[in-house]
Amino acid sequence: MELTPELSTISVLLIGFVLGLQHAVEADHLAAVSTIVSEKKSLWSASIVGGLWGLGHTISLFVVGAVVIFLKLQISETVEARLEAIVGGMLILLGLNALRKLVTAKEVHLHTHEHGEHEHVHIHTHGGEPEGSHHRFSPRSVLIGMVHGLAGSAALMLLVVPTISSPTVALLYIAIFGIGSIGGMMAMSFFIGLPLYFTAGRFNFLNMGIRLCAGVFSLGLGMFIVYEKLFQA
Repeated sequence: MELTPELSTISVLLIGFVLGLQHAVEADHLAAVSTIVSEKKSLWSASIVGGLWGLGHTISLFVVGAVVIFLKLQISETVEARLEAIVGGMLILLGLNALRKLVTAKEVHLHTHEHGEHEHVHIHTHGGEPEGSHHRFSPRSVLIGMVHGLAGSAALMLLVVPTISSPTVALLYIAIFGIGSIGGMMAMSFFIGLPLYFTAGRFNFLNMGIRLCAGVFSLGLGMFIVYEKLFQA
């Protein structure tokens, strides 16, 4: 079969979509989103967090991509390292905030239940996502996605853009890449939210342990990124 320009364009766009899906599973993205998802009580709100992250990520990519395409500018290694250090600092703050919310839960108390002749005691916490808040728009997720879109692997994606001769196809590539990252992060947020959803109110020690891991992971990864980009460069 002859490779026509139309087929070449479709191939490039499909590659962009697949790379967008793959982009969503990078460690710093998962660390950031997991700290927010850990506060949610429903799988739907957890998925929305990922979608909003992807939206912010796509906005930044599209703006920076347009600059690269039309002004022929490139992101220098120094600027890229500083942007990644900002991402690391953001992960540190997200991790600390997640740990703070875990430690300062509004209320921790015991529930006693009797099942026949057996009495069970459950530890219960009140905190995290307020009742009815899962339908609210979360600008924090969008802003976090925008910061990620400016840094690190986003710059790697932009290495592909200058090789596309048509500005229209290049912008379309970025949009398709963004759609892939939105879908990928929504899926990952859903899966991250699953253990939190099934342990909430049933296995509170386990639920708190998962939230603790999310906070520690974000904090540790953020510290590593800042050290690597600012002190080892």
